[in-house]
Amino acid sequence: MDASEIIRKYEKKLGQNVEVEEPADFSQEYQRFRKEMAPELTRYENLAKSFGSIIRIRPSHKDREKIQNYIDTARLEITPEDALSFAATSFILIFVTAILISALIIFLTSSIPFQFFLFAIIIDSFIFYYLYTKPKRIANKYRLKASSQMVQAVLYVVIYMKNASNLERAIAFAARNLQYPLGLDFKKIFWDVETGKFSTIKESLDAYLETWRDYSPEFIEAFHLVESSLYEPLEPRRIQILEKALNVILDGVYDKILRYSHDVKAPLTNLYMLGIILPTLGLALLPLASTLLGGLIKWYHIFILFNLLIPFLVFYLTTEITSKRPGGYGESDVIELHPLYPQYKSNIPYLLSFIIVLPIIIIGILPFIFQFTPLPDYLGMLKDPSFSDLGLGSSDTKLFDFKITSTGTKGPFSQYALILSLFIPLGFALFFSIALKMKTKEIIKSREENKKLEDEFSSSLFQLGNRLGEGIPAEIVFSHVAESTKGQVTESFFKTINTNIQQLGMSLEDSIFNKQRGALIFFPSNLIATSMKILIESVKKGLNIAAQSIIAISEYVKNIKRINERLRDLLAEIISDMKSNMNFLAPLLSGIVIGLASMITLILNQLQSAIGATETSALGIGNITNIISIFNLEEMIPPYFLQIAIGLYIIQIVFIITTTLVTIDAGEDKLKRDYEMARNLKKSLYLYIITAAISIILLGLISSAVLGGLKL
Repeated sequence: MDASEIIRKYEKKLGQNVEVEEPADFSQEYQRFRKEMAPELTRYENLAKSFGSIIRIRPSHKDREKIQNYIDTARLEITPEDALSFAATSFILIFVTAILISALIIFLTSSIPFQFFLFAIIIDSFIFYYLYTKPKRIANKYRLKASSQMVQAVLYVVIYMKNASNLERAIAFAARNLQYPLGLDFKKIFWDVETGKFSTIKESLDAYLETWRDYSPEFIEAFHLVESSLYEPLEPRRIQILEKALNVILDGVYDKILRYSHDVKAPLTNLYMLGIILPTLGLALLPLASTLLGGLIKWYHIFILFNLLIPFLVFYLTTEITSKRPGGYGESDVIELHPLYPQYKSNIPYLLSFIIVLPIIIIGILPFIFQFTPLPDYLGMLKDPSFSDLGLGSSDTKLFDFKITSTGTKGPFSQYALILSLFIPLGFALFFSIALKMKTKEIIKSREENKKLEDEFSSSLFQLGNRLGEGIPAEIVFSHVAESTKGQVTESFFKTINTNIQQLGMSLEDSIFNKQRGALIFFPSNLIATSMKILIESVKKGLNIAAQSIIAISEYVKNIKRINERLRDLLAEIISDMKSNMNFLAPLLSGIVIGLASMITLILNQLQSAIGATETSALGIGNITNIISIFNLEEMIPPYFLQIAIGLYIIQIVFIITTTLVTIDAGEDKLKRDYEMARNLKKSLYLYIITAAISIILLGLISSAVLGGLKL
């Protein structure tokens, strides 16, 4: 008979409520929890181990230490050799494939595909960089998510140790109640003890804290204060030290974000200038540049530049900005635990969105459908009809204006084809906007309702603590608090708990956490769950202790909320400026530039057409033929392709900038990122499409009026 059985046998005789806590099985729990909550890491690990074994590369000592640091931070079960070899093997495989394809092209066409090979090398370099820096990005995501739970972790440990000065049980309590990823870290503290890596919890905890030395020294200091409270014989002094621990991490977070809010302004300004303003302004010169260079610049070069190289530069700059973001604040909810998560995870919205936008995309590619498919023959129409052919007047202006040359068909060059091309980026934007809105609409609404509940909850907690302090049993206290909170959102929460206890006969814990009827199903809030877990744990030790714990949580919640609001105020100016640039200035400028490109093409097109039919002397402006001959319209990049490239570029910029701003404001928050993405895509692309359409039409009318005045 072991000690726990003896205690249970004589517990009633002794008349004491002896609490027996079985040691948590964190070995199996750690492994299971890790596989359930981090499948992305597991997939990368499997690929790194598989592909990394094909060609084994040993990094330098400096690179090995750097990569190992990222691996340790992200809790990856690979080696630096695996990560580097995976990236190198992928690079070599793609490089060899490009050589083989190039050789096949040379054999079939007897021409050297220099541009294809160069493009393949560029893509290969991007893939190598992406895979080489993958551990760093995973580590940053892990750190951002974990650091947003630090204050909560210290709160768990402090509240528990106020009632029982036992570090091991306090860490176990935090490990059971914290969510991924910090909950995984705290389970690993026990894992390292159970596997013999460390002999005590304190040693394992200290080793874990060292991994945060460069990122969050206030987190380490707070836990060292918690450890020092174990050696304090005086109870008031011990409580004071524990409260100091929580204040230390709160103050540390505030100081770091204050510095970060100043340091991040210059990088964000550089990002906007290099990633948005300069590329967009340079776009206006491309139509003329392509003709002056004799057709050396092709439409696919524009796509490589605007949809590959520049977005990669912007992505790199944003990665550097977010990697320096301090931890300790931001959203800490785990979206995977939300009841509406299956709806968010579903791919059905993407299918429905695709069905909706497919006709829009088809409208955008109508010029090529008419030019390169048998559809016009089936309809009895010309491939490139004029307005007179369509019965829309007597004008011989081509609807799409394709140019038939000795090297193939070039174009389309008409303004009407350019306006049709606006439907292509519009279709892509609507695809993501509609799908992301469908995925996030209900769950973000639930989160907003929960935030309203949380705003009221701190005062309700104070009332709950006072009633417990009056000696009212926890099973009855919820009906009293529900009465005093009548008309508030929290009334429904307390009423649900009271109904579960009084009418369904549930225990206090089941009435809150039961998976079928528990109150948290209807109010899925991390803050409420935290408070109720601490209440359940504290009630076991007496009503007075429970009252003190709940009142303490109420005060801490107010402090945390006050600090979070202050931190957001510090970043509000930066975030507001970038949103303005992304949603207003960039689309507006890009739309105007597209109009200018259209005007240049229209002027050159009409001048070349006029010169072929009119004597130069009749123009009254001297010998313009030699000047116009410099600009060969057939070698010009059609504005149709320029517009598509810049439209898709705006979409890419919205994705990258939105992710950056959400990360700066709220940390690693997928739900908020997708919700903001849907809103920003709609705003930015609508403004861009409207501005581009108006610019194309107005500048086209102006240029036609000017050229008409020359009596061509």
